[in-house]
Amino acid sequence: MGIYSNFKRRKNDFYPTPYKAMLPLLPHLEPGTVFHEPCCGAGDLVQHLGKHGHLVSGMTDIAKGQDASELTRCAGDMFITNPPWTRAILHPIIENLSEIAPCWLLIDASWMHTKQSIPYIDRCRKIVSIGRVKWIPDTKMSSLSDCCWYLFDANNDSPPAFYRRRVCQQQKK
Repeated sequence: MGIYSNFKRRKNDFYPTPYKAMLPLLPHLEPGTVFHEPCCGAGDLVQHLGKHGHLVSGMTDIAKGQDASELTRCAGDMFITNPPWTRAILHPIIENLSEIAPCWLLIDASWMHTKQSIPYIDRCRKIVSIGRVKWIPDTKMSSLSDCCWYLFDANNDSPPAFYRRRVCQQQKK
């Protein structure tokens, strides 16, 4: 699954977004944000955001024949997604989506420190640290990689703002 494990990766990097992984994004969204989910999988992230009053206006996924790196429009004000982390898939998604509209992507924290991030980091406006995510429900272990929400926008003209990890009240429950 990850760069530090030898677990077999799931097809299309399909790892549904856990509720707790979505919580740190909430303070960075306007109330009632209308968004397009371009890597929707089974729709977990859409359901989580909907519980907090955010509205999905489009859901697409590679498994449904809709490649996020080939989209030509955003059905909302922005994209919000947990994309595949395989770099050959991720990087075209960052490039394409950020040209169309601002996009929040949930990816590994270490990505920002790699040479391969250089062509894309100038598009990044915000980085929200969330720590480790438990991707597989009913298991004892979290992933071995820390994660962040990254806000990409091709029209960005400033360095990214970093938001440290915070424990949400809802996460304590």
